[in-house]
Amino acid sequence: MTSGQAPVVVKFGKIFINNQFVDSANGKTYPVINPYTTKKICDVQEGSKADIDKAVQACKLAFKRGTPWRRMDASRRGHLLYRLADLFERDIAHLSSLETLNTGKPYKNSYQDMVHSIQILRYFAGWADKNMGQNIPVDGDFFSVTKHEPVGICGLIIPWNYPMVMMTCKMAPALSCGNCVVIKPAEQTPLTALHCASLVKEAGFPPGVVNVVPGYGTTCGQSISSHQDINKVSFTGSTEVGKLVMQAAGSSNLKRCSLELSGKCPLVVFPDTDLDFAVQQAHEAAFENMGQCRWSGARTYVHESIYEEFIKRSVELATRRKIGDPYELETEHGPQIDEEQYNKVIDYIKSAQEQGAKLKYGGNKHGDKGYYIEPTVFSEVSDNMKIVKEEIFGPVQLLMKFRDLDEVIDRCNQSDYGMAAAIFTNDVNRIMTFTNSVNTGTVWVNTYHYWFPQAPFGGYKTSGISREMGKYALREYTEVKSVSIWFHLYYIYIA
Repeated sequence: MTSGQAPVVVKFGKIFINNQFVDSANGKTYPVINPYTTKKICDVQEGSKADIDKAVQACKLAFKRGTPWRRMDASRRGHLLYRLADLFERDIAHLSSLETLNTGKPYKNSYQDMVHSIQILRYFAGWADKNMGQNIPVDGDFFSVTKHEPVGICGLIIPWNYPMVMMTCKMAPALSCGNCVVIKPAEQTPLTALHCASLVKEAGFPPGVVNVVPGYGTTCGQSISSHQDINKVSFTGSTEVGKLVMQAAGSSNLKRCSLELSGKCPLVVFPDTDLDFAVQQAHEAAFENMGQCRWSGARTYVHESIYEEFIKRSVELATRRKIGDPYELETEHGPQIDEEQYNKVIDYIKSAQEQGAKLKYGGNKHGDKGYYIEPTVFSEVSDNMKIVKEEIFGPVQLLMKFRDLDEVIDRCNQSDYGMAAAIFTNDVNRIMTFTNSVNTGTVWVNTYHYWFPQAPFGGYKTSGISREMGKYALREYTEVKSVSIWFHLYYIYIA
């Protein structure tokens, strides 16, 4: 692969509605930027409220009683998802290259994201004919059952940090349950979503079931959140925007919301663990995807007896982290997504220094092109600093000292966020106390950032509501209908 040159051709840049690629209603386009070169990749059609309305209308027609989608057997819906997964697998190299072109993340990470997306599709394909209700014993001469029915039209608002993974973890359960969807990819990263749209059509999904409208949050995102005919919205992004989505949903038609929002996750290290392993895991937790993760483990609490050694080894790892062309396979660290995010992270780094944190490594721009920031390590960090309280969404590791378990649990729980947490120790009692006491939706023990399509993921507190992945995700895309049938053997006998 040539340095700085993506080995991929962008094939799709139009809006996808009713199984057709079309121009935007107002004819506008906007540029998509390569964060590695800071140059334009291509122009993409810019969706607006009018385009969301058209996509919703296509969903309404596809979701009408008696249409092929509504009459389709559940097992057939699963077959279509399996077929879509096969097409993802066929195009995995192209999709991975597109994702790297659009996000700047290293190609090997993009490839792994595609593998995860395929796993998600196949997992929910298997659920299509198994999301069943119950036969409920009730008093009297009644036969009572529950049915699980699709919610209807779902608006899916996708972030830019994991475009394909986040799209599939919303789209797959929605389609498995029989819904129709309007997908709004992040304006920075629409390219893989549009290629996916072409595969949806190739897989054989009926027109109107899946629609993809790229555009800005203030137009397309707002239109989805407030649309009277959309029954459910799923949003992944910042807590601030999540609150706006929820307000718009509540003020329109009380559509149900699932929100995966900001995080500021603690990672706790005790001295009885394998120190080299813990340092490596903490390093990856902070710098995975250039720190652009809701579950980034930037708040690293290290026991006082190993604190200085942990700092030393963490700095050594940071100095060795390979920064460069995201298409080179040895690259571990790419650029931030855009100039706005780059400037935000630099401001947080300056704030930490002004408040007294000790910069041990990094903190500067890397190279002369692209939105690169060096892996940055701070020590002597206190809980009241801005950089600890707020989500940075950048490659910054904060090393903090603690004395005992009770203290560190209290400090972990001081945050307004509750996405995830981790503990590294071999003490079972310590593990059980921590997992029972920390207020987060996910807890990792002696590992970090491992997730599975089968296991739910989501946050406590201002990190969000509801869960994605696993069977719990099906609840978000399903209405439960109770049906009770009265009968009486005497009357049946007389008749």
